Amino acid sequence: MTERKSAKDTIISDAMAAPSPAKSMGDPGITPLSPTHIQQQDTDETPSGPSFTVVVAIDFGTTSSGYAYAFAKEPECIHTMRRWEGGDPGVSNQKTPTTILLTPDRKFHSFGYAARDFYHDLDPTESKQWLYFEKFKMKLHTTANLSIDTDLHAANGKRVKALDIFAYALAFFKEQALKELSDQAGSEFDNADVRWVITVPAIWKMPAKQFMREAAYKANLVPRDNPEQLIIALEPEAASIYCRKLRLHQMVDIGSKTAVNGYSPTENVGAGMTQAKENVRRNRQSRTFLVENVIGELWAELAEGDRYVVVDCGGGTVDLTVHQIRMPEGHLKELYKASGGPYGSIGIDYEFEKLLCKIFGQDFIDQFKVKRPAAWVDLMIAFESRKRAAAPDRTNPLNINLPFSFIDYYKKFRGHSVEHALRKSNVDFVKWSSQGMLRMNPDAMNALFKPTIDHIIQHLTELFDRPEVTEIKFLFLVGGFAESPLLQKAVQDMLQGRSRIIIPHDVGLTILKGAVLFGLDPGIIKVRRSPLTYGVGVLNRWVDGKHPADKLLVKEGTRWCTDVFDTFIAADQSVALGETVKRSYTPAKPSQQVIVIHVYCAEKEQVGFITDAGVRKCGTLRLDLSGTDPPPPAPGGGPTRREIQTLMQFGDTEIRAMAVDVATSRSVKASIDFLSQ
Repeated sequence: MTERKSAKDTIISDAMAAPSPAKSMGDPGITPLSPTHIQQQDTDETPSGPSFTVVVAIDFGTTSSGYAYAFAKEPECIHTMRRWEGGDPGVSNQKTPTTILLTPDRKFHSFGYAARDFYHDLDPTESKQWLYFEKFKMKLHTTANLSIDTDLHAANGKRVKALDIFAYALAFFKEQALKELSDQAGSEFDNADVRWVITVPAIWKMPAKQFMREAAYKANLVPRDNPEQLIIALEPEAASIYCRKLRLHQMVDIGSKTAVNGYSPTENVGAGMTQAKENVRRNRQSRTFLVENVIGELWAELAEGDRYVVVDCGGGTVDLTVHQIRMPEGHLKELYKASGGPYGSIGIDYEFEKLLCKIFGQDFIDQFKVKRPAAWVDLMIAFESRKRAAAPDRTNPLNINLPFSFIDYYKKFRGHSVEHALRKSNVDFVKWSSQGMLRMNPDAMNALFKPTIDHIIQHLTELFDRPEVTEIKFLFLVGGFAESPLLQKAVQDMLQGRSRIIIPHDVGLTILKGAVLFGLDPGIIKVRRSPLTYGVGVLNRWVDGKHPADKLLVKEGTRWCTDVFDTFIAADQSVALGETVKRSYTPAKPSQQVIVIHVYCAEKEQVGFITDAGVRKCGTLRLDLSGTDPPPPAPGGGPTRREIQTLMQFGDTEIRAMAVDVATSRSVKASIDFLSQ
């Protein structure tokens, strides 16, 4: 977490709390004073940082990435990035694959299509020396104890620090965006004039968000001493902000009973999307997207208190957010903590891999991936374009090109042909075609989608069954995977008309554009829900009959109960932007330079003790007292107690801490760290 000085130091000092001599176990020397609970700051606004001339948002996705920007003086014009060299047949996208290539001596070589094409053209013996990474963002979601030292595996099996890879990727986007901005301005564009926004899934835990921030510092995207220059945006929130701006010609409404875009909803779901894609293709020539300053027509149908759900279906994760409108400004309020899971479209790739293992044997596939990594990448690209052709009503088979080296290597490995393996495998609906292709019956392809789509539908069903989630007017389906007609139909079947399903035309760019809007006005989301319960361990005065015997501690004749969980904020509690939790701490010795307090978290709302099941240490709050003078001795010569008042903000996309020395009203450096566990 980043350090930040409070502009409101002077307000705080009068809220002096009555001291209690409690010392918390595990944090010797810290005395929590009696807590004053959450108080709203005097102003509702977050302090306005330096002015930026442009906001650049980076959508760092699991499968594809991109950037977009807008100038502060023309906030209604969102520019999406230049066209990329390369590109895939059957995949029209303004974004580039999230792939990165390092040279054999581990220096950055290329990103995106360029990385993929270069890697693909290398000689097989050479390609084994190069380090190629793809779909690596999921590592931040799946690693239980993520740290600065977490490793990633390249396609050839070699390990590299994840932080280096993420920093290389961000540095690449910084260079591309600044180059484009400089070309536009006709002179060198200064990075100090840019406010950067990086998108992350809402279901990510704090360590993963902090990891992204650390990678941004390493990439010199922003200097560490100016954390405000970088905002972490939550993907479904960004989508939500953008969807408010939609005009009727910019979306497909598949949940309504009336014809949209000339199609009745009972006709093919995909037909509306096909036309939508055509519109997007026509508009592609201009990369500038105009957000009308008027509120979108769709939005005009929403009244105070109306609720809608954003389902962000990406490559790696699916994120669900429930928002409610607050008029007149149209601010948003989160109604239920973000939920979802690792149910993105790469799940379909894994199913395809499992199918190949079933046909050709796991031992061969594992070997082929390591020995012919570039050919494996080729095979997955071929699968990707066929995956996009899957639809509920498709009847003709889908052909997948097997690279020559696959056929060749298999024969060497097994001593018989690929064709023989297919005949022997008894896998239904997959045949070998004489043109050297895997021929998949549509049912076989649909079966690969099923586990992933079932997860999403189960999650949506559970969400819609919650009492907070009643009377949902719209469901916005966004993210690259939202283009899938199979997913659209499954969502339609599940909802059965309970709410309208809206799919923006440029569904893959929705988050990117929303992130730019969020960077221009981060205060638009006024109320969020805490995903977890956070707190610290403290001592409380012993109460007979209330406290368990094993928690008794007797100190200087006074009885204390140890390990009491002092809750800062509870899971699913709603927190307003700028709202703070206030606590006071006293160093054990007047000369103490640093106070370190362990922060604990839990999924459940009610926590009694830090030793309860499900409670884990998740971070440290660090108060740096160096540079603030200890108070003068008290009358009579004894040392004066110092009170360090700490304010923590939970209403933003990241948790922040500020602190002040009450006696001198001097700001104290405060930071929360979730990575160095």
